[in-house]
Amino acid sequence: MPASLAGKLRSIAIGVTDLAAAEEFYVSTWRLSVAARSADAVYLRGSGADHHILALHRSAQPDVRRVDFVVAAHANLALIAAGVRAHGGHVLNDVHDNAEPDGGSALDVQDPQGRHLRFVHAPAAHVESGGADAPVRITHVVFNSADVPLAQAFYEQALGFSLSDRTRIMAFMRCGSDHHSIALADADSNTLNHIAFVMPDLDAVMRGAGRMSDAGYPIEWGVGRHGPGNNVFSYFVGPDDFVIEYTAEVLQVDDSYRVGKPEDWTWPPGRFDQWGVSKPPSDRIKQAQKKIRFTNQ
Repeated sequence: MPASLAGKLRSIAIGVTDLAAAEEFYVSTWRLSVAARSADAVYLRGSGADHHILALHRSAQPDVRRVDFVVAAHANLALIAAGVRAHGGHVLNDVHDNAEPDGGSALDVQDPQGRHLRFVHAPAAHVESGGADAPVRITHVVFNSADVPLAQAFYEQALGFSLSDRTRIMAFMRCGSDHHSIALADADSNTLNHIAFVMPDLDAVMRGAGRMSDAGYPIEWGVGRHGPGNNVFSYFVGPDDFVIEYTAEVLQVDDSYRVGKPEDWTWPPGRFDQWGVSKPPSDRIKQAQKKIRFTNQ
C-alpha cells in the first residue's frame, strides 16, 4: 500500500505525578525496559527495535505531552509541515536536530484540536530483544474528539492517513499496515482515550492480564476480541488513571480493505466483543477514558 507521509507510530510521551513510581510500574509490572533517562524523564522501550515507545515526564498533573511517528525520508518532514499548515494545523517547531535521547531530525506540529505530534527521521534504534511477556511496540492511540470529521480530515489530508472503519462512535485510521494507528472517538472534549501496547500473541495478553491482577490492577474491560481491527484486548487503568491496553493479533490491511460503516459493526444486545465473553467496560475505565488532557510542554 502507498506509505503515509506520517510513517509509523513510534511512541507517546506522558506527564506523570510520581516519576519513580510510574517507572517502577511500567518496568516491573507492564514489562518495558529503560532505554534512557534525564533529570525529569525516563524513556522506556518494548521488545521491538524502537528506541522507546513510552516517555515518562515529571509533571504536576497527568497529561499527554506528544505522540511520535518515525518517517521514512528526511524530505517528508518538509512535506508534512506544508500539509499541516495547509489543512488547519500549526507548526510548533520546524525541522530541527532532535535533542532527546533518540536523536535524528524532528518536526513538531499541532493538529487542529491541540494535540502535539512529532515526526522524527533517522532516530536511534535497538536490536529486537524478544520477550514472551513484554510489549513489542505501541500499535495505536485513541483520541477523544469533539469534532471527529474535522480531525479525520486533517489526518487524511495533511498526513496521508486512511480510514479503515467507521463505527457508531469511532473512526479507525491507519498510516501503515496495522488496521489503525490512531482512532478518533466521538466525545465532548479532546482528551486521551487509551494507549494500546501490542503483545507477541494471545498467551502473552493473558499472562500480562494475570500479572496485572496479581499487582492489584484488575481488568477493566475484557478479555475479548474487537470487531474493527479483529484484535484481542484487555484494558486496565494504570498509574495516574492512564487507560492502557494489552492487545495482540491486530488485523493487517492494505488498500484493498473495504471501509466498514457503522451498520457493519453491530452486536446483539448485551454483547461487547466478537466472542461474547467480555463484560462491559467498568465505570472506572469509562471515567478514566475522559480525563487525561493534552499539553504542549
